[in-house]
Amino acid sequence: MNTEMPSTAVRARLREVLLAAVRGLTLAVTALPCGVVLLLLTPLSFALIPLGIGLVTTPALLTGVRALADVRRRLAAEWCGIRIPVVYEPVPAVAGPWTRIVTQLRDPQVRRDLRWLPVDTTAGFATALLPAVLVFQPLQLRVSGGGDTYWYLFLPVHDAPTSLAAVVLAALLLVAAYRYAPRLLTAHFELVRRMLGGDERELAERVRVLTETRRDAVDTSAAELRRIERDLHDGAQARLVAMGMDLGTIEMLVERDPAQARRLLAQARRNSADALEELRDLVRGIHPPVLAERGLGDAVRALALRLPLPAEVSVDLPGRAEAPVESAAYFAVSEVFTNAVKHAGADRVWADLHHTDGMLRITVTDNGGGGARVVAGSGLAGVERRLGTFDGVLAVSSPAGGPTMVTMEIPCVLS
Repeated sequence: MNTEMPSTAVRARLREVLLAAVRGLTLAVTALPCGVVLLLLTPLSFALIPLGIGLVTTPALLTGVRALADVRRRLAAEWCGIRIPVVYEPVPAVAGPWTRIVTQLRDPQVRRDLRWLPVDTTAGFATALLPAVLVFQPLQLRVSGGGDTYWYLFLPVHDAPTSLAAVVLAALLLVAAYRYAPRLLTAHFELVRRMLGGDERELAERVRVLTETRRDAVDTSAAELRRIERDLHDGAQARLVAMGMDLGTIEMLVERDPAQARRLLAQARRNSADALEELRDLVRGIHPPVLAERGLGDAVRALALRLPLPAEVSVDLPGRAEAPVESAAYFAVSEVFTNAVKHAGADRVWADLHHTDGMLRITVTDNGGGGARVVAGSGLAGVERRLGTFDGVLAVSSPAGGPTMVTMEIPCVLS
């Protein structure tokens, strides 16, 4: 038993060393060409921006740098348990090329990605390759036999003393690999974390934003509950109470004054119909049945059919988002439709819903007078708070004279 335990530990260590060497070699062989290409093309693309070509190529290259950095962050977590927090600023899909470039370059995380790229192709390449060198270089050793001279690392091997020195050097490399190969791979990802990880101020800002959106969500829920209570008290409840009183009066008049009883019965029937309609409106205000049964696309189409002006709805959703996301998107579209009808003076509305790159994007356009702004207390501010609960963003383009385009983006996955 005493001999089995050390041998098990040694085998486990050898597997760890070999795995570190293979992973390091994989990083060096696969990541270096991609990094070198991006490192060469990105400055060239920046230089071509004044000619217009860079306006097209630069966002694509920045996206490629981000993709390479995302892969390295994922491997750091999977291979060495090093988690690298990352926060990218959202870029509206409807932004023009120049606005998109400026927005990306203002993002501190994008700038960190660009600073990391040259480090990754130099020091990062060396720290990734070193475990493989320590493990596989000793396999290149061959002892001189026929008087020929060759080099093993920095040693000329041509006789017995130099061959012995080469063997000793190879043994030292193996010992170093056994002790340090996994640490060197960890050092590579620590370098990645130092270059790509956000600082404490950005993380604190992220926590602050999440705290605000959570507080807004709680306040919105509380306001919604108060609205439901008020609508029930002032609407359906009052009608049901009146109907109960009418039925009591009818019970007393049914024999003495049948005509009056019939009139009260008709009134009670109207009250019951009105109460039922108000309850249906209340349910639609909480979570429309069509949204639960048929999804966001059909729910927005039904919403458009109830508008007093022509509306066109285009939907390209290959699946359904989670119920809270669908609900937030539905009521956001409802608020924008309401603004178009009540405040914009529009006579036509267009809505487009589609999902791409893990993002639900909704665009609502009207041909009204424009001038819409996201200001405190406005309906659009409420939409922004509602979307912020899901890390969504709202962009409004509404020049004087119109048209008004409202774009909403919510990160989500469709089932």
